Amino acid sequence: MKTQILAHAQVQKIIKRMAYQIFEKHFDQKELVFAGIVGQGVDIAKLVQAELQEISKIKVHFVEVKLSKDKPAFNSAEANINAKLCNDKAIVLFDDVLNTGRTLVFGMHPFLQFNIKSIHVAVLVDRNHRSFPVSADFIGLSLQTTLQDHVNVTFKANKVNVYLQ
Repeated sequence: MKTQILAHAQVQKIIKRMAYQIFEKHFDQKELVFAGIVGQGVDIAKLVQAELQEISKIKVHFVEVKLSKDKPAFNSAEANINAKLCNDKAIVLFDDVLNTGRTLVFGMHPFLQFNIKSIHVAVLVDRNHRSFPVSADFIGLSLQTTLQDHVNVTFKANKVNVYLQ
């Protein structure tokens, strides 16, 4: 059974709140790097980036992080980054849902070779089933689920909805 837990209007408010939280945390920065995990992580990052650009003058560089969500340990994460882009900058890594933390741990890997200021994690939904030592700094919705539940974020016709299955 599919149950809607966030409608598009609610997601819009959450995205705006996340942008303000990121701005509050990084108000003293001139530049940030937003890294979206390919799939909905990229989509969430772009929505937050658009909101952040409306409320601040912080320049945001955008990076896509490619990895296998099913078996990230066996495929190394790739990102189109270089030292000039990342050195001495804060990174905000985005994904749609944080469950075990596996995807986000491997998603951080490409940035660790640079002299970055920090890595923060932003997720639309946090399910709280950690197997890896990662937590989200910016959370849209914290949701208690069973391990058998699945949270599905959909992007259709410029509308974002979140379902529990």
